[in-house]
Amino acid sequence: MTPEILPILTEAWQALGLPDSAPGRLEISGDARLPSYFPVTPLAVASIGAACLAVSELTGGAPRVVVDTRLASLWFNWTLVPQGWTLPAAWDPIAGDYAAADGWIRLHTNAPHHHAAALAVLGCADTREAVAQAVARWPAQALEQAVVEAKGCAAAMHTPEAWRAHPQGQAVRAEPIFDIRPGTADAAPGWEPTPGRPLTGLRVLDLTRVLAGPVATRFLAGYGADVLRIDPPGWGEPGVVPEVTLGKRCARLDLRDPAGRARFEALLSRADVLVHGYRAGALEGLGYGPAERQALRPGLIDVSLNAYGHSGPWRQRRGFDSLVQMSTGIAEAGMRWKQADRPTPLPVQALDHATGYLMAAAVLRALIARRRDGLGSVTRLSLARTAFWLMDHRGEASTAPLPGLAEADLAPGIEHTAWGPARRAAPPAAIAGAPMGWALAAGELGAVEA
Repeated sequence: MTPEILPILTEAWQALGLPDSAPGRLEISGDARLPSYFPVTPLAVASIGAACLAVSELTGGAPRVVVDTRLASLWFNWTLVPQGWTLPAAWDPIAGDYAAADGWIRLHTNAPHHHAAALAVLGCADTREAVAQAVARWPAQALEQAVVEAKGCAAAMHTPEAWRAHPQGQAVRAEPIFDIRPGTADAAPGWEPTPGRPLTGLRVLDLTRVLAGPVATRFLAGYGADVLRIDPPGWGEPGVVPEVTLGKRCARLDLRDPAGRARFEALLSRADVLVHGYRAGALEGLGYGPAERQALRPGLIDVSLNAYGHSGPWRQRRGFDSLVQMSTGIAEAGMRWKQADRPTPLPVQALDHATGYLMAAAVLRALIARRRDGLGSVTRLSLARTAFWLMDHRGEASTAPLPGLAEADLAPGIEHTAWGPARRAAPPAAIAGAPMGWALAAGELGAVEA
């Protein structure tokens, strides 16, 4: 293992509390690197490696784990190659970075209500040019606050130093990578890993959205977990659904409707794992706080994600990877490194992807603990804490471009997605005796009954 990857992996692995000897079983293949001021490929290798090592700890026998640096880098981006059709656009037309009166701000407008909130605050036409003119009249932090108060999503650009001094940065810095708390005694013991397909029969209820949570449950499905994703009526994320629904069944429920609540409670009572990505307090507002979830399913493994952390003044703020990169100083540090005239984020949404694999590792750690002591658990992670994990390990910057998906990177065969045939990148890692693979092709949200 390279000296750059080892400390990143070691910090996360020690935070999981799993055997210290395990990282010695991780082998690294290749020397590819994504171009960045920060060690994005080492982060990819470390986070995927941690999740795979946790699978190997669950199965026992200490199998060897190999992570390919090129494939790990590619899996931090898009892995699907359509055959005769086109992927939907990933970004809304007005989403992006804008020069404000005193700095830079990013607007995240992929969801229709977030798009409407930004336009309502700016009071301008629905074009990129009109938005740019309107943003230029605002101080960046004043506009950020106005958009947030309108229930939209925006982030002014901070320097890393300013973020470390910010009340929210200080709150996140004090949080662990994995905030692990004990749950209740398991009411339905009996699930055990299966040789060759370790997570077969594991029931995972997935209440997550764009990218981090879906990456976690995609990984679990890759080792056999039965993942059911639940979305509310009307929710869509067409730019990423073909990427993140691999291996899952997807349904819809309205948790404000009595029938939807009854169905959700029945599903939760039979689940082994709940993975969710609602803002802090959102599930509590629906009557499903941590205590209620554990009461519905004693022994539940409950793993959640928040954008800006689980404490501090921004704990309930809406956020996405690209916004957190602006807030935490990642985009500003990249801009100074590149001597650019605009924010320079990471080449991929690495906070999302890395946090997703850490969430999967947290699920596996909790399964190991539940088999040992019969207790469920509650584990919380955040994109902002993952940002500190990355920024703390900055090594030598990489400038060479990494070519995109080529034929040699693709798995054999055709994936028959809901949109048409496609090729998929080969798995980024291999566990001896337990290959990663998906039984279900990517499909539409709400395609099955809950």
